[in-house]
Amino acid sequence: MKETIKVIVIDRAGLTHELEAPTDMNMNIMEICKSYELPVEGTCGGMALCASCQVYLESDTPLPEQGDSELAMLDQAFHVKENSRLGCQIRTTEAIDGIVLRLAP
Repeated sequence: MKETIKVIVIDRAGLTHELEAPTDMNMNIMEICKSYELPVEGTCGGMALCASCQVYLESDTPLPEQGDSELAMLDQAFHVKENSRLGCQIRTTEAIDGIVLRLAP
């Protein structure tokens, strides 16, 4: 099992950041972005209640289905696209190694 995976995040200025994310700490994308000081708020602390960690999935990485709380939050959020996800709802597991995400405006 891999201990770290690569997560590629494109920030709002279009700059690409290659992040290392541990797979053994049950972290999510919002927490990884914050640990690298990327401009992700995560106001609600990862409870899918604020959409301040919204990202766009830019790779073909398969992700688990969106839960009801994530869908409800995205239904009320701004700048939502077909590929919108909440970073707090994407766990850093080996399955998403190499994922490419873009921060929503």
